[in-house]
Amino acid sequence: MQSRCKFYICVLNFLFIPMTLGGQSTDDGSMVPRTNSGHPNFNGIWANNSATPLERPAQLANKESFTDEELSALQDAAVRLFGGAGDAAFADGVFLAALAATEDFTSRDSGTGNYSSVWMVDRDFDARTSLITSPTNGQLPTLTNAANERQIAASKAYLENNYAGPENLPLQVRCITYGIPRIGGLGAGYNSYYQIFQTENHIVMLGEMIHDARIIPISDHPHIDQNITQWHGDARGHWEGDTLVVETKNFDEKSNYLGSSNHLHLVERFTRVGSETLHYEITVTDPTTWQTSWTALAILTGTTDAVFEYACHEGNYGMEGILTGARALEN
Repeated sequence: MQSRCKFYICVLNFLFIPMTLGGQSTDDGSMVPRTNSGHPNFNGIWANNSATPLERPAQLANKESFTDEELSALQDAAVRLFGGAGDAAFADGVFLAALAATEDFTSRDSGTGNYSSVWMVDRDFDARTSLITSPTNGQLPTLTNAANERQIAASKAYLENNYAGPENLPLQVRCITYGIPRIGGLGAGYNSYYQIFQTENHIVMLGEMIHDARIIPISDHPHIDQNITQWHGDARGHWEGDTLVVETKNFDEKSNYLGSSNHLHLVERFTRVGSETLHYEITVTDPTTWQTSWTALAILTGTTDAVFEYACHEGNYGMEGILTGARALEN
């Protein structure tokens, strides 16, 4: 069962182009589905439900992967903790709770509790201990001094002004965007489905969260002028063998992916490695934020589930309640 914050079904027309089977086989022995021009076919709905955290938990130190026995115990713990109608865990909480192997799970909000687990999608466990593959310690690189200062200033400004008006609230609360890339954290297991539409010259990634649609040209045309910035940056795709490589820059400084600035440079690689498996690898570079680049790999799974509309603006009682409460406290 998928998690759903809003309950309006979005009916989408598939834009499939003709598909053939042939060429290189995938990891599971099946043949790569291809378009008539011979490129791998990515059309369809893909779920990002991995339980693996973006960064390796400190207690796992340099342990890059679990043994079969350890993985089985982790999966059993997740079923025990989240297979019923108890509190749900979000983001890395599922992995960390299963790793701790506690007898039960209670959310930090002991008054009202989280969603019930019955509303949440089952999370996928694999042997990896982090999505980050580089650096090999599974951790984000050290922040630059400028990034540290920027984050301290942003936190101070938020605490002082976050309830002054809607413009001061986070972008997702304002129903603008959850940003890209959505990998790790709430990027997995929570309205984390994508529908990909592919033609010979474009690929569109429709995200379930706020139904963001990225329209990516597959072209050697130059990027737009560097002075023009956008929430999701300016993307260009090209093929490297059977991998679609998408380079994105010109991010707006307010996009702020994990503290990054408008100097963010994102490279995404899409590779179909199984009949129902798509590897989604990102390499993130921002010399004003991290001292080195870093790379992470998410495993997307093909599904016949529908993509539901995340009707954020319709009845956005969250923002209304936040601002109303702030005005009441002022009085």
